[in-house]
Amino acid sequence: LVFFQYIGTKYGAVKVPPHQLGKKGVQDHLEDAIQRLRPDNPVSLSVSSRTDTGVHALSNSAHFDLRRKNDKLPFTEDILVQALNYHLRTEQIITRAHRVPHDFHARFCAQSRTYVYRIALGISHHSLLPITDYDLCWSLRNELNMDAMHEAASLLVGTHDFSSFRAVNSDMPFKNPVKTLDVVTIQPGNSFAHAHFHEMPFWELTFTSKSFLYKQVRRLTGAMVAVGQGLLSVAQLKKLLEARDSLAYPQGMAAPAHGLFLTRVDYRDT
Repeated sequence: LVFFQYIGTKYGAVKVPPHQLGKKGVQDHLEDAIQRLRPDNPVSLSVSSRTDTGVHALSNSAHFDLRRKNDKLPFTEDILVQALNYHLRTEQIITRAHRVPHDFHARFCAQSRTYVYRIALGISHHSLLPITDYDLCWSLRNELNMDAMHEAASLLVGTHDFSSFRAVNSDMPFKNPVKTLDVVTIQPGNSFAHAHFHEMPFWELTFTSKSFLYKQVRRLTGAMVAVGQGLLSVAQLKKLLEARDSLAYPQGMAAPAHGLFLTRVDYRDT
Protein backbone atom coordinates (compact mmCIF):
# COMPACT_ATOMS: atom_id res chain seq x y z
CA LEU A 1 0.00 0.00 0.00
CA VAL A 2 1.48 3.35 -1.02
CA PHE A 3 0.29 6.86 -0.22
CA PHE A 4 0.96 9.65 -2.70
CA GLN A 5 0.22 13.32 -3.33
CA TYR A 6 -0.17 15.42 -6.49
CA ILE A 7 -1.30 18.72 -7.96
CA GLY A 8 -4.22 17.65 -10.15
CA THR A 9 -3.84 20.41 -12.76
CA LYS A 10 -0.59 18.73 -13.91
CA TYR A 11 -2.31 15.46 -14.90
CA GLY A 12 -5.17 14.24 -17.07
CA ALA A 13 -6.82 12.61 -14.00
CA VAL A 14 -5.85 9.68 -11.77
CA LYS A 15 -6.86 7.28 -14.57
CA VAL A 16 -7.10 8.69 -18.10
CA PRO A 17 -9.51 6.84 -20.45
CA PRO A 18 -7.72 5.05 -23.34
CA HIS A 19 -9.38 7.30 -25.97
CA GLN A 20 -7.67 10.42 -24.55
CA LEU A 21 -4.42 10.00 -26.46
CA GLY A 22 -1.34 11.92 -25.34
CA LYS A 23 -2.54 12.52 -21.79
CA LYS A 24 -1.09 10.67 -18.82
CA GLY A 25 -2.81 10.15 -15.51
CA VAL A 26 -1.20 9.81 -12.08
CA GLN A 27 -1.76 6.05 -12.26
CA ASP A 28 0.20 5.83 -15.55
CA HIS A 29 3.22 7.56 -13.98
CA LEU A 30 3.09 5.27 -10.92
CA GLU A 31 2.78 2.09 -13.01
CA ASP A 32 5.71 3.20 -15.21
CA ALA A 33 7.85 3.68 -12.09
CA ILE A 34 6.86 0.23 -10.71
CA GLN A 35 7.78 -1.40 -14.05
CA ARG A 36 11.25 0.16 -13.78
CA LEU A 37 11.78 -1.91 -10.62
CA ARG A 38 11.74 -4.95 -13.00
CA PRO A 39 9.12 -7.02 -11.18
CA ASP A 40 8.77 -10.75 -11.88
CA ASN A 41 4.98 -10.41 -12.15
CA PRO A 42 2.62 -8.26 -14.24
CA VAL A 43 1.80 -5.27 -12.04
CA SER A 44 -1.49 -3.42 -11.97
CA LEU A 45 -2.27 -0.61 -9.55
CA SER A 46 -5.58 -0.39 -7.66
CA VAL A 47 -6.16 3.22 -6.61
CA SER A 48 -8.45 3.96 -3.66
CA SER A 49 -9.89 7.23 -5.00
CA ARG A 50 -10.09 8.15 -8.66
CA THR A 51 -10.08 11.94 -8.44
CA ASP A 52 -11.12 13.58 -11.70
CA THR A 53 -9.15 16.00 -13.85
CA GLY A 54 -7.86 19.03 -11.95
CA VAL A 55 -8.57 17.71 -8.43
CA HIS A 56 -5.55 17.57 -6.09
CA ALA A 57 -4.52 15.08 -3.41
CA LEU A 58 -2.48 15.51 -0.25
CA SER A 59 -2.96 11.80 0.46
CA ASN A 60 -4.37 9.32 -2.04
CA SER A 61 -3.53 5.62 -1.83
CA ALA A 62 -3.11 2.52 -3.99
CA HIS A 63 -2.00 -1.08 -3.64
CA PHE A 64 -0.08 -3.43 -5.93
CA ASP A 65 1.66 -6.81 -5.79
CA LEU A 66 5.40 -6.80 -6.45
CA ARG A 67 7.51 -9.95 -6.74
CA ARG A 68 11.24 -9.52 -7.33
CA LYS A 69 13.23 -11.67 -9.76
CA ASN A 70 15.62 -14.46 -8.73
CA ASP A 71 13.90 -14.92 -5.36
CA LYS A 72 15.31 -11.64 -4.06
CA LEU A 73 13.94 -10.43 -0.74
CA PRO A 74 11.10 -7.90 -0.90
CA PHE A 75 12.01 -4.22 -0.79
CA THR A 76 11.76 -2.64 2.63
CA GLU A 77 9.09 0.05 2.91
CA ASP A 78 11.65 2.90 3.01
CA ILE A 79 13.64 1.57 0.05
CA LEU A 80 10.44 1.12 -1.97
CA VAL A 81 9.47 4.78 -1.38
CA GLN A 82 12.97 5.94 -2.41
CA ALA A 83 13.11 3.68 -5.47
CA LEU A 84 9.69 4.66 -6.78
CA ASN A 85 10.38 8.37 -6.29
CA TYR A 86 13.73 7.96 -8.06
CA HIS A 87 12.00 6.42 -11.09
CA LEU A 88 9.21 9.02 -11.00
CA ARG A 89 12.01 11.58 -11.62
CA THR A 90 10.43 15.04 -11.53
CA GLU A 91 7.19 13.70 -10.01
CA GLN A 92 8.43 12.48 -6.60
CA ILE A 93 4.94 12.06 -5.16
CA ILE A 94 5.16 8.88 -3.00
CA THR A 95 5.02 9.77 0.71
CA ARG A 96 4.98 6.35 2.44
CA ALA A 97 4.53 2.61 1.93
CA HIS A 98 3.13 -0.19 4.10
CA ARG A 99 3.27 -3.95 3.62
CA VAL A 100 -0.30 -5.28 3.71
CA PRO A 101 -1.95 -8.76 3.65
CA HIS A 102 -2.70 -10.51 0.33
CA ASP A 103 -6.44 -9.91 0.66
CA PHE A 104 -6.05 -6.16 1.21
CA HIS A 105 -7.64 -3.80 -1.34
CA ALA A 106 -6.86 -0.06 -1.30
CA ARG A 107 -10.33 0.89 -2.49
CA PHE A 108 -12.61 -1.58 -0.72
CA CYS A 109 -10.76 -1.63 2.63
CA ALA A 110 -10.87 2.16 3.03
CA GLN A 111 -12.92 3.16 6.08
CA SER A 112 -13.38 6.78 5.02
CA ARG A 113 -12.23 9.48 2.61
CA THR A 114 -11.96 13.17 3.43
CA TYR A 115 -12.10 15.99 0.89
CA VAL A 116 -11.46 19.67 1.60
CA TYR A 117 -12.68 22.42 -0.74
CA ARG A 118 -10.80 25.76 -0.45
CA ILE A 119 -12.52 29.09 -1.17
CA ALA A 120 -10.98 32.59 -1.19
CA LEU A 121 -13.36 35.54 -0.77
CA GLY A 122 -13.19 39.17 -1.86
CA ILE A 123 -11.05 38.42 -4.93
CA SER A 124 -12.03 40.73 -7.79
CA HIS A 125 -9.30 39.35 -10.07
CA HIS A 126 -7.16 36.19 -10.09
CA SER A 127 -3.97 38.27 -9.96
CA LEU A 128 -4.83 39.29 -6.37
CA LEU A 129 -4.27 35.73 -5.17
CA PRO A 130 -0.85 34.72 -3.80
CA ILE A 131 0.97 32.60 -6.36
CA THR A 132 0.94 29.72 -3.82
CA ASP A 133 -2.87 29.56 -4.08
CA TYR A 134 -3.26 30.15 -7.79
CA ASP A 135 -5.26 27.22 -9.22
CA LEU A 136 -5.49 25.73 -5.70
CA CYS A 137 -8.72 27.42 -4.58
CA TRP A 138 -11.99 28.86 -5.91
CA SER A 139 -11.78 32.65 -5.76
CA LEU A 140 -15.05 34.54 -5.32
CA ARG A 141 -15.65 38.28 -5.53
CA ASN A 142 -18.21 38.70 -2.75
CA GLU A 143 -18.79 37.55 0.83
CA LEU A 144 -20.96 34.52 1.65
CA ASN A 145 -23.81 34.14 4.15
CA MET A 146 -22.12 31.67 6.49
CA ASP A 147 -25.20 31.13 8.67
CA ALA A 148 -27.16 29.92 5.63
CA MET A 149 -24.24 27.69 4.57
CA HIS A 150 -24.03 26.11 8.04
CA GLU A 151 -27.77 25.41 7.80
CA ALA A 152 -27.20 23.81 4.38
CA ALA A 153 -24.36 21.69 5.80
CA SER A 154 -26.57 20.33 8.59
CA LEU A 155 -29.19 19.41 5.98
CA LEU A 156 -26.67 17.40 3.94
CA VAL A 157 -24.93 15.49 6.75
CA GLY A 158 -26.21 11.94 7.37
CA THR A 159 -27.55 9.19 5.10
CA HIS A 160 -29.38 10.33 1.95
CA ASP A 161 -30.01 9.37 -1.65
CA PHE A 162 -27.57 11.80 -3.33
CA SER A 163 -28.73 11.12 -6.91
CA SER A 164 -29.20 14.87 -7.52
CA PHE A 165 -25.57 15.49 -6.61
CA ARG A 166 -23.88 13.00 -8.90
CA ALA A 167 -22.83 13.72 -12.46
CA VAL A 168 -23.79 11.32 -15.23
CA ASN A 169 -21.07 8.81 -16.16
CA SER A 170 -20.75 5.21 -17.34
CA ASP A 171 -20.59 3.83 -13.76
CA MET A 172 -23.95 5.37 -12.86
CA PRO A 173 -26.16 2.24 -13.23
CA PHE A 174 -23.80 0.24 -10.97
CA LYS A 175 -23.37 2.71 -8.08
CA ASN A 176 -25.79 2.94 -5.15
CA PRO A 177 -26.69 6.66 -4.79
CA VAL A 178 -27.35 6.26 -1.04
CA LYS A 179 -24.31 7.56 0.85
CA THR A 180 -23.63 8.61 4.44
CA LEU A 181 -21.86 11.93 4.90
CA ASP A 182 -20.23 11.67 8.34
CA VAL A 183 -18.85 15.21 8.21
CA VAL A 184 -19.94 18.38 6.40
CA THR A 185 -18.29 21.44 7.96
CA ILE A 186 -17.36 25.01 7.03
CA GLN A 187 -14.39 26.52 8.85
CA PRO A 188 -12.02 29.46 8.37
CA GLY A 189 -8.92 28.52 6.39
CA ASN A 190 -5.71 30.24 5.29
CA SER A 191 -3.78 31.12 2.20
CA PHE A 192 -0.75 28.83 1.85
CA ALA A 193 1.27 32.08 2.05
CA HIS A 194 -0.72 33.63 4.91
CA ALA A 195 2.38 34.43 6.96
CA HIS A 196 3.81 36.53 4.10
CA PHE A 197 0.76 37.93 2.33
CA HIS A 198 -1.94 40.47 3.15
CA GLU A 199 -4.95 39.01 4.93
CA MET A 200 -7.84 37.70 2.85
CA PRO A 201 -10.68 35.47 4.02
CA PHE A 202 -10.26 31.79 3.16
CA TRP A 203 -12.84 29.13 4.00
CA GLU A 204 -12.60 25.35 3.92
CA LEU A 205 -15.53 23.02 3.34
CA THR A 206 -14.76 19.52 4.64
CA PHE A 207 -16.61 16.35 3.59
CA THR A 208 -15.99 12.87 5.05
CA SER A 209 -17.69 9.65 3.91
CA LYS A 210 -16.81 6.01 3.29
CA SER A 211 -17.23 6.71 -0.43
CA PHE A 212 -18.52 9.38 -2.80
CA LEU A 213 -20.39 9.50 -6.10
CA TYR A 214 -18.91 10.93 -9.30
CA LYS A 215 -18.35 14.72 -8.82
CA GLN A 216 -20.52 14.62 -5.66
CA VAL A 217 -18.25 16.87 -3.58
CA ARG A 218 -17.97 19.53 -6.29
CA ARG A 219 -21.75 19.53 -6.74
CA LEU A 220 -22.38 19.73 -2.99
CA THR A 221 -19.88 22.59 -2.70
CA GLY A 222 -21.44 24.47 -5.63
CA ALA A 223 -24.92 24.16 -4.09
CA MET A 224 -23.70 25.29 -0.65
CA VAL A 225 -21.94 28.31 -2.17
CA ALA A 226 -25.13 29.13 -4.12
CA VAL A 227 -26.95 29.12 -0.75
CA GLY A 228 -24.27 31.42 0.66
CA GLN A 229 -24.70 33.76 -2.33
CA GLY A 230 -28.47 33.84 -1.96
CA LEU A 231 -28.98 32.16 -5.35
CA LEU A 232 -30.52 29.08 -3.70
CA SER A 233 -32.51 28.92 -0.47
CA VAL A 234 -32.04 26.14 2.08
CA ALA A 235 -35.63 25.06 1.25
CA GLN A 236 -34.70 24.82 -2.46
CA LEU A 237 -31.60 22.83 -1.56
CA LYS A 238 -33.81 20.42 0.41
CA LYS A 239 -36.09 20.04 -2.62
CA LEU A 240 -33.07 19.38 -4.84
CA LEU A 241 -31.88 16.65 -2.45
CA GLU A 242 -35.38 15.11 -2.33
CA ALA A 243 -35.69 15.18 -6.16
CA ARG A 244 -33.11 12.34 -6.38
CA ASP A 245 -32.46 13.25 -10.02
CA SER A 246 -29.04 14.22 -11.42
CA LEU A 247 -30.78 16.25 -14.15
CA ALA A 248 -32.49 18.42 -11.50
CA TYR A 249 -29.10 19.88 -10.53
CA PRO A 250 -28.77 23.39 -12.08
CA GLN A 251 -26.29 23.57 -14.96
CA GLY A 252 -23.05 25.40 -14.22
CA MET A 253 -23.51 25.34 -10.43
CA ALA A 254 -20.82 22.74 -9.60
CA ALA A 255 -17.64 24.12 -8.03
CA PRO A 256 -14.53 24.07 -10.24
CA ALA A 257 -12.12 21.14 -9.82
CA HIS A 258 -9.05 23.19 -8.86
CA GLY A 259 -10.29 24.10 -5.36
CA LEU A 260 -10.74 20.46 -4.29
CA PHE A 261 -8.23 18.36 -2.32
CA LEU A 262 -8.44 14.71 -1.28
CA THR A 263 -6.75 15.04 2.12
CA ARG A 264 -7.14 11.62 3.77
CA VAL A 265 -7.91 7.98 3.05
CA ASP A 266 -8.28 6.14 6.34
CA TYR A 267 -7.86 2.40 7.04
CA ARG A 268 -8.11 0.29 10.18
CA ASP A 269 -4.81 0.37 12.05
CA THR A 270 -4.51 -3.40 11.76
